Amino acid sequence: MKITIIDGQGGRIGRTVIEQIKDRHINAELYAIGTNTTATSAMLKAGADFGATGENAVLVNVSDADFVIGPVGIVFANALLGEITPAIATAVGASSAFKILIPVNRCNHYIAGCTENSLGEYIRIAVDCLEEKIKR
Repeated sequence: MKITIIDGQGGRIGRTVIEQIKDRHINAELYAIGTNTTATSAMLKAGADFGATGENAVLVNVSDADFVIGPVGIVFANALLGEITPAIATAVGASSAFKILIPVNRCNHYIAGCTENSLGEYIRIAVDCLEEKIKR
């Protein structure tokens, strides 16, 4: 099973997702895809099996992923301070993978229906969802 984790900026969200997946001993290959080298490095240090950086890395790795996890900004062009390109947003949206998006009420958007949780709680909920989907 292939889980692609996408993150930008400092890679904090992706790093935490990978740490929680590792802590739960979920048996899968973890692909850390950063929009920059700092994000990729942070996710690799957290224990990802593979890492790559940039738009092409996202395009290639979401195409055959079973799961894609990342901040909700990965489906909105120009989110994450401009690190997500329209091509990345399109590739993630078109991927047949099950997508688990972590809400981040920043970058001039609000996700209706989301409760006010900490980022850590949202990441825990995302990994809970992943674990539940894998068990099915």
